[in-house]
Amino acid sequence: MCHPLAVAALGVASAGAQYMGQRQQARQQARYQAQASAAERQRAIREQQSIRMRQGQERAARGKERQRIAVKAMERGATARTAAEGITGLSLEAYVDDLSRQEAQFASSLQQQGEMSDLQTGLALTDAGFGSQNRLIAINRPINAPSLGAGLASMASAGL
Repeated sequence: MCHPLAVAALGVASAGAQYMGQRQQARQQARYQAQASAAERQRAIREQQSIRMRQGQERAARGKERQRIAVKAMERGATARTAAEGITGLSLEAYVDDLSRQEAQFASSLQQQGEMSDLQTGLALTDAGFGSQNRLIAINRPINAPSLGAGLASMASAGL
């Protein structure tokens, strides 16, 4: 038959070990959350940089297209003027004016496309921010830290 004092001592030791284990687990969880939060912040920064890089590439492509159309319009106008050299009249001016109008319409279309793309980029950045915030909330759930009072009460009841 076991001595009651030995049983009480084992109960107290067990409750103390359980409290220490819970405390160590809470500390490990806090370290994990800190590492996961730092990794999520880095991931969010890379995602935002990628979105901004895509925006810059799209702007550069629109600029090149605008330049290509302007050069093409100048060439067509020069060709028309050369072909009609010595000829005066409204038809040549109407043709050149039509080329200018077409170029302006295209430039306006590119401008609208750019504005829509910038709006889309803004929405993508906002969405990325909300997504990152939700991931951080999920990572940083409250940690169940052991209660010293509950641990002492468990030890006391085990001792009794």
